Amino acid sequence: MNKKIGFVGLGIMGKPMAINIKNAGYELSVFDRHKENIEDLTKIGAIARSSPADTARNSDITITMVQDSPQSLEVITGNNGIIEGASVNDLVIDMSSIEPEISKSIAKKLLDKKINFIDAPVSGGEPFAISGDLAIMAGGNTKDFDNAKPIFDIVGKSSVLCGDHGAGNVTKLANQIIVAANIHALSEALVLATKAGVNPEIIFEAIKGGLAGSNVMNAKAPMMFNRNFDPGFRIELHYKDINNAMSTAKSLGVPLQVTANLQQILSSLMQSGKGKNDHSAILHYVESLSGVEVKK
Repeated sequence: MNKKIGFVGLGIMGKPMAINIKNAGYELSVFDRHKENIEDLTKIGAIARSSPADTARNSDITITMVQDSPQSLEVITGNNGIIEGASVNDLVIDMSSIEPEISKSIAKKLLDKKINFIDAPVSGGEPFAISGDLAIMAGGNTKDFDNAKPIFDIVGKSSVLCGDHGAGNVTKLANQIIVAANIHALSEALVLATKAGVNPEIIFEAIKGGLAGSNVMNAKAPMMFNRNFDPGFRIELHYKDINNAMSTAKSLGVPLQVTANLQQILSSLMQSGKGKNDHSAILHYVESLSGVEVKK
């Protein structure tokens, strides 16, 4: 508990995670590009810092939660980045969802300066970030994972060391492929049910306890037939993850047919202005093909 924690990136996911860390009793330094996000944390006793470097300079463990690979590179290894403020043997935890090869690159740059690193993306969206029930997928070594574990136990309900640097983000890409494919399949099933004149809510109740049941179905089916597409996890973020999956697959020479189709679906939704909607709005794409609206 005597370790000082820094947190860079106080957006839809980062802010509730930082709040949970502060409420657990840690001394917390914070930085975000948006001053109002910092103010929300200083109200509960966090210390505002002027930059990622300043945050790391006053922390033993610095956590980042930003949008994508370029942002992670910027706040960790860029000008006035964490690498300029962290001390030897400090730990940097990037909990952003980014390309695995970028995580490896960041790790090398930090390790060259004897600064430790873990990539630790999360799954669960804003609701689980608020409740502290995120699933955490880590890449790094056992010593650093053990050092990070008390923090992981605050922000998440599970944390698994998946392998060396980059393995956390490989695991996250696998997770995002499965989640998006589930939502797409669920959308098609409920559109079929609606077109056939069967109440989609009853379909959900009938099958959720069987082999087709999943956490994705439990979370997203009610949103669909209640026409609630307020974001827990936005289309634009899932599109970013699927793009990263396809980029990684290309670099490895791995054909991913379902993922390629999901990329096109999400691209279509982005072009139609639905990027800010919850990823359950994949339903809109399926509905648009059939002229059917899923509802109770």
